[in-house]
Amino acid sequence: MFSVARLAAMDREVVIGRRFRGPPNSANGGYASGVIAEGLEGPVTVTLRVPPPLDRPMSLFSDGDSSRLTRGDVLVGEARQATLDLDMPVAPSLDIAAEASRSFAGFSGHIFPGCFVCGPDRQAGDGLLIFPGQLESTDVVASAWVPDETLRAPNGEIDQRHVWAALDCPSYFALSGGPLALLGRLTAEIDRSPEIGEPTVVIGWPHGADGRKLYSGAAIATADGEVIARADATWIVVDELPV
Repeated sequence: MFSVARLAAMDREVVIGRRFRGPPNSANGGYASGVIAEGLEGPVTVTLRVPPPLDRPMSLFSDGDSSRLTRGDVLVGEARQATLDLDMPVAPSLDIAAEASRSFAGFSGHIFPGCFVCGPDRQAGDGLLIFPGQLESTDVVASAWVPDETLRAPNGEIDQRHVWAALDCPSYFALSGGPLALLGRLTAEIDRSPEIGEPTVVIGWPHGADGRKLYSGAAIATADGEVIARADATWIVVDELPV
């Protein structure tokens, strides 16, 4: 059993800034999942219980095997160590992924145009600018992504929150033509973060549905095709957007 002193050392306050929004008034689900998963090793499953608020202090409680993010008495989300068994399509080349981005559905109409990951209203150095478009004759979406200097963590590497975020939106746009849905659960395994300035390919693909739950996957690969991060997403169909 952990001592009280050890538990206290693992509790900290976190604030998700407005830059990292998905909907106008809540965090991008993948980014918030990365916040909740911090400090947990291996594949991790994050379940979001309510839209994560922006610019509000929250408490992150972690014991090394699981964690909880709360806002007062409200459970925002929770994480636990997990396993990840995911069949993945082969990632396309950088050139093909970049070409696919030209057909990104969000360019003609985006419900969250200010999204940190895929919002067309964001600029370089502000958003990730990941625009997953359909690969011809497949159900896979793809985008090229080159992480910029603003994503660097104090240790010199890309903060893994941004890797979690990059795995979010491609898994949604893989549900092409589907109903409005919000991220409910994300299981991710990150072998390494890409380097600043490293060209990568991000893909997403659907793999099933169960009532109001839609399932899809996402992955990040290097220019040589090495998969360095992967995720399994559960999207929840909603009747209206959060306020």
